Amino acid sequence: MIPLEQSLHIKYLPENDQDVLWGLTVHTVGYQHIESNMVYPPCNHPTRYLFSVEKGRILDEYQLLYITRGKGTFISEACKSCQVKAGNMFLLFPGEWHNYSPHKRTGWDEYWIGFKGINMDNRFKNNFFNKQKPIFNIGINEEIVHLYQQGIKIAKEQKTGFQQMLAGIVNYLLGFTYSLDRHLFFEELNVINNINKAKVIMLENFQHEISPEEVAQQVNMSYSWFRRIFKQYTGFAPVQYIVELKIQKSKELLTNSMMSIKEISYQVGFDNSDYFCTTFKKKTGMTPLKYRDFTQGKNL
Repeated sequence: MIPLEQSLHIKYLPENDQDVLWGLTVHTVGYQHIESNMVYPPCNHPTRYLFSVEKGRILDEYQLLYITRGKGTFISEACKSCQVKAGNMFLLFPGEWHNYSPHKRTGWDEYWIGFKGINMDNRFKNNFFNKQKPIFNIGINEEIVHLYQQGIKIAKEQKTGFQQMLAGIVNYLLGFTYSLDRHLFFEELNVINNINKAKVIMLENFQHEISPEEVAQQVNMSYSWFRRIFKQYTGFAPVQYIVELKIQKSKELLTNSMMSIKEISYQVGFDNSDYFCTTFKKKTGMTPLKYRDFTQGKNL
């Protein structure tokens, strides 16, 4: 990890009308090292973001904070007195009262980045992130630390297009956080190997008659548990995943072969070509013939 000075705050980052249209803008990014028994927040904390641990505060933006050393307490309107530690991230939401501080005995090291925009608002509305689960367990990850440090560097230089570069870093951090937190959750359930094995079984057998129940049996899981955990992990119910594999293979055959629609439907495991055409159009918005013409350039 790249060493930083004791405290580094980049604040009041400007945004123009074009930056706002990009969908996400960054207003602050920084790092601070809090020793044990040190006053928190330190006196050099930016005044716009200053708060007292007695009163807490409300922001008009999102902030994503990452603790890399020590531990402390986080409180918000939706999350009552949660403990945070090294390897945790927590997300602050605009308009929500919150409070946090390191334990005096340990202090902590914190990175943060503050941002707002329609892209993040949509993720919040669609429940990718919610106030009831503001803390993410992602472990100590050098790549994430590097992203924060890269954000600090970009914010200090403020070259043309810097807001778009910072927005990219925020999007990467959010995606990284979302993925790592979910992965660790499933890892603790000891199901990742089973899910990956099930995906391989489906991939090798989707052209034949194989049911989700058979797949569950092969990975030694009850079907009800398998169906539930597979949907949570992949975003697809098992039967939907098998259909998706069929559709992806049919796209390949439509683009790269002159097989008839009927031949392709049987090749990918549909017993009925009419059902294949209906399913394909529902998934892609085009009939198989229109998809073939489009991908082979016949409608240009």
